[in-house]
Amino acid sequence: MNPRLERLHAYPFERLARLTAGVTAPAGLAHIAMSIGEPQHTPPAFVLETLRRHADRLGSYPATAGLPELRAACARWLERRYALPPQSVDSATMVLPVNGTREALFAFVQAAVDDRHEPLVAMPNPFYQIYEGAALLAGARPQLLDTTAASGYRPDLDCVAESVWRRCQVLFLCSPGNPTGAVLSQEFLQRALALADRHDFIVAADECYTEIYLDERSPPPGLLQAGLACGHDRFQRCIVFHSLSKRSSVPGLRSGFVAGDPEIIARFLRYRTYHGSAMPVTTQLASIAAWQEDSHVAANRRLYQEKFAAVLPILSPVMSLQRPAGAFYLWPDVGGDDERFARDLYANKSVTVLPGSYLARATAAGNPGVGRVRISLVPDVARCVEAAERIRDFVRGR
Repeated sequence: MNPRLERLHAYPFERLARLTAGVTAPAGLAHIAMSIGEPQHTPPAFVLETLRRHADRLGSYPATAGLPELRAACARWLERRYALPPQSVDSATMVLPVNGTREALFAFVQAAVDDRHEPLVAMPNPFYQIYEGAALLAGARPQLLDTTAASGYRPDLDCVAESVWRRCQVLFLCSPGNPTGAVLSQEFLQRALALADRHDFIVAADECYTEIYLDERSPPPGLLQAGLACGHDRFQRCIVFHSLSKRSSVPGLRSGFVAGDPEIIARFLRYRTYHGSAMPVTTQLASIAAWQEDSHVAANRRLYQEKFAAVLPILSPVMSLQRPAGAFYLWPDVGGDDERFARDLYANKSVTVLPGSYLARATAAGNPGVGRVRISLVPDVARCVEAAERIRDFVRGR
């Protein structure tokens, strides 16, 4: 077996299961799961209908590159969402369908890393654990960039040593961030691209939460948008990851796409041809429908905005937290041991949240997730309010 497998850490939800094993929650309280970022809104009816209508297309092998119509739908959505010039995203060479961003993020690093040169893969800390696992299995060392309240929950690119950037092969960015909800400005993204140009690495932007934000006047900017603004006319060194899971509340569809630099996309397509991860045609047709329609996304976003508006007044008097700019998480400081907080909350109120230390690693400055928990506002509004009231009562009674 691959010896690098031994370097992988237990997944956060495995650790949470161990933490709560043997704990008996109150019998009279229905369990409310706020630990996993799995959207629970009703999927769009037109997407489900498209799946049903084209079920007969399961009788053929799909092409790895995907249907031209799907690539075109993704390209036009990028141009529409980020105000890119018409036809600036070449659907034939700059877009590749993938089976959700999780699979694509992992696979991309395997294709991108040259393990002959002591590679580093830089990533925010806390982070989505796929970034770390992908780096380790590719033979790279994760380079953790702490994101704390002091930095506005954004990586401080200026404090990274030149020697680190020289070894960096991929820089992962996530905006809006998981778990912090922080949004990276266009200026920040341009700064990252300037470093990539100087030190010859790829900027990989995980933008799967880009359609979930709280201020309708200020949608999060994207890496391709920043690239064009600073002269990367063919998105040189830029790779972005998008998914329908959060945007359209269809996590089980496992549908997304990767877009950006055509030279990188071409080599990633070669890798994926051997990887055997083509998207079923039925899924592609449903995805075309989803990427072409925006009104259901606005309705989905309003539900999350409603949850934040309802939950924050309940929790703010008893917890140190702030309103995030995007995504659907709260990242409060619980004033002590985050594991104990999560375990005791479950034991007393039958609500599960994720200890923040499970989403980060210790650096010289410590583990930036310690003392925090991630609360996922994925249940419906009423359940989120009920969970918030239980958390408030738990905190008051500690």
